[in-house]
Amino acid sequence: MPATNNNQAVRTFQPQFKELLQAVYQKQAYFRDFFGGSIQAEDGVSNNAKAFSLKTSDIPMVITKGTVDSDENRAYKTDANTAFGTGTGNSTRFGPRKEIIYTDTDVNYSWDWVFHEGIDRATVNNGFEDAAADRLELQAQAKTQMFDDQGGTFISKIAGKTENITEITNDSVLALFNKLSSIYVNLQTIGEKKAWVNAELYNAIIDHPLTTSSKSSSANIDENNILHFKGFEIQETPDAKFQEGEIAYTSIKNIARQFTGINTARTIESEDFDGVALQGAGKAGEFILEDNKAAVVKVTLKKA
Repeated sequence: MPATNNNQAVRTFQPQFKELLQAVYQKQAYFRDFFGGSIQAEDGVSNNAKAFSLKTSDIPMVITKGTVDSDENRAYKTDANTAFGTGTGNSTRFGPRKEIIYTDTDVNYSWDWVFHEGIDRATVNNGFEDAAADRLELQAQAKTQMFDDQGGTFISKIAGKTENITEITNDSVLALFNKLSSIYVNLQTIGEKKAWVNAELYNAIIDHPLTTSSKSSSANIDENNILHFKGFEIQETPDAKFQEGEIAYTSIKNIARQFTGINTARTIESEDFDGVALQGAGKAGEFILEDNKAAVVKVTLKKA
């Protein structure tokens, strides 16, 4: 509903802009899989530092290992007085029980965004409603690129490990991905591994001797694409998305979150021209559990 502000008509678009941001983000953000496939957005938020209160758990998955050579060493106890006999009601054959408790974790914004445009009746050459809708969608696309750039900076900053290669050759690429694979195996990670790689590394993977039909590779040389390499889903990513000297990021999918709070998205009658000002402002940020940082690796290229 239009509102009034010093007798100037105001129309708000926060819910619409929220939906546009989420839809565009899911299609156009390169790092969306790192952040769970979508951006968490809230419209009509107050202008403060706190963004969200996420439900998180800091209790890791624990696997109890044992041997089966004797009941004393078994993980699952089967002696007569555990859960039965004298142990009835005061013991268990499953070993110690860990309680799972989800806690509320406050997450703060770390950066902000704004847009300010004007639609003049004398020059727009389109209907006001159509022009506003077009500009909101274009702003959603522009902000998605901004979020994606920030996402790359965030991944680089929180990466738990850095691997370096001195050249991009068949041997160095194979050695790199063998090393990356062993890192995730030894971390005992759960989930699908993904590698975001720059154009040069991507083409080296496409052209690698291992990516042949005789080895049942998923590479398509005609279309210059590849789905997986050495257990990693591969995504070609623009060089500009990486920090200087970096050529790839790898991680398990869905281990972080990106979010934004929309303070305003509106049109308001302007005193400076015959038309309306299209304005928007909000705050944003990223969040990852401390333990998950170990599953993020960045690759640098530093020539010898």
